[in-house]
Amino acid sequence: MTSLIAVEKQKLENPPLKLHYLGDRVLRQPAKRIAKVDDSVRKLVKEMLQTMYSSNGIGLAAPQVGVNKQLIVIDCEPDEPAKLPLVLINPVISGYSKTLCKGEEGCLSIPGVYLDVIRPEAIEVSFKDEQGRPRKIQANNLLARVIQHEMDHLNGVMFVDRVDNDLALTAELQKHGFSVNAVKPVA
Repeated sequence: MTSLIAVEKQKLENPPLKLHYLGDRVLRQPAKRIAKVDDSVRKLVKEMLQTMYSSNGIGLAAPQVGVNKQLIVIDCEPDEPAKLPLVLINPVISGYSKTLCKGEEGCLSIPGVYLDVIRPEAIEVSFKDEQGRPRKIQANNLLARVIQHEMDHLNGVMFVDRVDNDLALTAELQKHGFSVNAVKPVA
């Protein structure tokens, strides 16, 4: 169920891909489905993982590195070399739990900003792995949160769009030099 793409979980001085930040138009565009899982997709997966580890992240969506494709890499245990990352290509959530939970989220595209977001506690998600094989998993707690957070990126949504505490949101964004005008609240 986990990635066969071997990447050392280490910080690179010059990660292969450049992160885009809140306010950048590329983060607001819906990502396109990947028609064929081939070596170019696997190369992108490897570079995304290297970039994610270099930035102390546990999830990264292709739009965050300026690539308009439905591709996500996740590793909720970056300090465990034996735990392989999860690669989700063209992910679709097919079920949500009725139980909602509040949890703190951050984002590599909004460094330094951490705020509470309410999301379903568990999900079922279908996707293709890096070999193009169809997969389906049940995820809960942190993994469910990370998948939902990264899938939002594929739809041009950022976690700050889901924050309901406007005062905290404004204060945090301003403290870290981001414009509140870059937030697009979701209904």
